[in-house]
Amino acid sequence: MMNILSAETASPPLYIKMHDNDNVAIVVNDGGLAAGTEFPGEFVLKTRVPQGHKIALVDLAEGEAIRRYDVIIGYAMMNIAQGTWIEESLVRMPPPRELTDLPLCTRVPNSAEPVEGYTFQGYRNADGTVATRNILAITTTVQCVSGVVEHAVKRIKEELLAQFPNVDDVIGLEHTYGCGVAIDAPDAIIPIRTLRNISLNPNFGGQAMVVSLGCEKLQPSRLLPEGAIPIQNGPYIVTLQDDAHVGFDSMIKSIMDMAKIRLAALNLRTRETCSAADLIVGVQCGGSDAFSGVTANPAVGYATDLLVRAGATVMFSETTEVRDGIDQLTSRAVNEEVAAGMIREMAWYDNYLKQGGVDRSANTTPGNKKGGLANIVEKAMGSIVKSGSSPISGVISPGEKVRQKGLIYAATPASDFICGTLQLAAGMNMHIFTTGRGTPYGLAAVPVIKVATRNDLARRWHDLMDVNAGRIATGEASIEDIGWELFHLMLDVASGKKTWAEHWKLQNALTLFNPAPVT
Repeated sequence: MMNILSAETASPPLYIKMHDNDNVAIVVNDGGLAAGTEFPGEFVLKTRVPQGHKIALVDLAEGEAIRRYDVIIGYAMMNIAQGTWIEESLVRMPPPRELTDLPLCTRVPNSAEPVEGYTFQGYRNADGTVATRNILAITTTVQCVSGVVEHAVKRIKEELLAQFPNVDDVIGLEHTYGCGVAIDAPDAIIPIRTLRNISLNPNFGGQAMVVSLGCEKLQPSRLLPEGAIPIQNGPYIVTLQDDAHVGFDSMIKSIMDMAKIRLAALNLRTRETCSAADLIVGVQCGGSDAFSGVTANPAVGYATDLLVRAGATVMFSETTEVRDGIDQLTSRAVNEEVAAGMIREMAWYDNYLKQGGVDRSANTTPGNKKGGLANIVEKAMGSIVKSGSSPISGVISPGEKVRQKGLIYAATPASDFICGTLQLAAGMNMHIFTTGRGTPYGLAAVPVIKVATRNDLARRWHDLMDVNAGRIATGEASIEDIGWELFHLMLDVASGKKTWAEHWKLQNALTLFNPAPVT
């Protein structure tokens, strides 16, 4: 529950309390509040409190639990007086929730009323998926060819693309994998299947082509076994070390000649009416602050529920950012198999972090803390709400392709770039990205809708943020209002409307998750 209280002044002080049982709240006002600010009938601030940071609503004794979202986010390191700023050093982080004796399928929501009649204009693929963009992708097997591919893509855009008006873009799927790695190590399957499944993303229309060096460990036949991509017009691999290539221009010509064939095939595609059920949406947050779990992420969660009710697929991810709420997730699983899948992914990642000599606390950034998040527990509570309230119907491991409808837990690291890359591999055709501190994140392969958590960020980054959820904090709009706004915008963007990231061509590089050894 959200409570907004204010004083009857010209610039009323505002705070938000997430649940009746909470003993802290966060300051809403831009610039924060000064010591001496009065909340009439309640208390006077004893210290300055920056925007988004926590106020003690009651006196807290040393060792007493600090509650936000009706969850213990930490324990008081000393006595804390009512009206005091609870900054990071005053909070001792609780131990992680054990992955045993968890509630399984105990709070599975009832099926909500379907949301029907919503459509968008997309591109239908032969495999049943639907694209929101029509893009020629040039996949690479190894980093060695990246420079050549970059040069070829530039030439294709300058000399060929205008001849094919139905094609939105040409992109190189460049990365840092492919050689100098333990290609047969058990965990090498993660980067390999990630690259394979990215090549199968709906927005590439089954027409991706491959550029190989020739001597790399990740051979084209291993990356894309025969039949992996339903290419209908002949060869789709250019190998730079082939004897036929005499000089750099010969390599570029081979890539451009093959690209022209692929472009012609893509150009035959036209948009047609598709159901909202054909959307595959990945949701993610980055540059989070204390408002992420109050405004943008709850609004995304509301839109997530609308999408699920419309029959679509929605993926939420970021293992370390949901780990501390694992009991909330296993209780929403549709069956024990799904619950066990989430526990398996959490346990794998716990072990992965342990091998690196760190734990989940390594997740939070200086920006997260400056934005009011004391630790990963508080951050996790705000992150989970992106998943809405629908039943969790499936789990996929890093790099796997999603093959079912509904709300899916797609296991990924919390890194913005790795998470986005893995959700691309899973098959998303639309990406929703919330931010409080601000990040000019974008992807070349799918449209990215960015949602600001605060009015101030939306104002300053007015030509980077697509939706302003900060209006929720000030009472100008409800979570439901912004959720519906985002839902309608997704349909418009899926139909071709450009996001700010697309307008400016902001494109983060693919970043593979490779837990296997590098040799």
